[in-house]
Amino acid sequence: MIFAVEDDDSIREIEIYTLTSVGFKAMGFSDGASMFQALRETMPDLIILDVMLPGEDGVSILRRLKGMREYRDIPVIMATAKGSEYDKVESLDAGADDYLVKPFGMMEMVSRVKAVLRRAGRKENPVLTLGAITLNKAEHVVMVAGEKVALTLKEFDLLDLLMENPGIVFTREMLLDRIWMQSAGTETRTVDAHIKTLRQKLGGEGSHIETVRGVGYRIEE
Repeated sequence: MIFAVEDDDSIREIEIYTLTSVGFKAMGFSDGASMFQALRETMPDLIILDVMLPGEDGVSILRRLKGMREYRDIPVIMATAKGSEYDKVESLDAGADDYLVKPFGMMEMVSRVKAVLRRAGRKENPVLTLGAITLNKAEHVVMVAGEKVALTLKEFDLLDLLMENPGIVFTREMLLDRIWMQSAGTETRTVDAHIKTLRQKLGGEGSHIETVRGVGYRIEE
């Protein structure tokens, strides 16, 4: 079960429709009070929580959740205002597992939900594999056909994100926000440069990273 807390009715309805269409059960709430009331009867697997809400704001709600023993382990994805780095940092510092920057695409939301749920259920030493590529998150090591590959921090984070979401297309703007925490602009060239170098370092396995012309990048089996 996914809880979506969003005061805009149209956005909330689209979130619920999208989540249910990909196989999740979902419930929507317009404020924190109604969500806390529902928590008495239903324990969600994850909460998507908007920062700007009527009454109690999302960050305050997040702090309450993390301060309650019965709810502190529920993963939370915050929906923050575009360009508001303060909201992102404050949310992460308060215990959020991830964040979405408005306006966000529904498939980006789904990919974030799936990634956070995988992390929440993963044991220690999580390892991702795709083709001959092995990425060990705990040891921060990438191997290709048994050989260690030296990646920079940003290259590792890029590969990690793509491998966490095979088949999902990430725009350059999404990658800038997720990996560099920067807004879109001329710096999208930074993404292209890092993808190029990452492909080179992965050798033949670099072909798994596909360019979706006019959109961005994805990784495929």
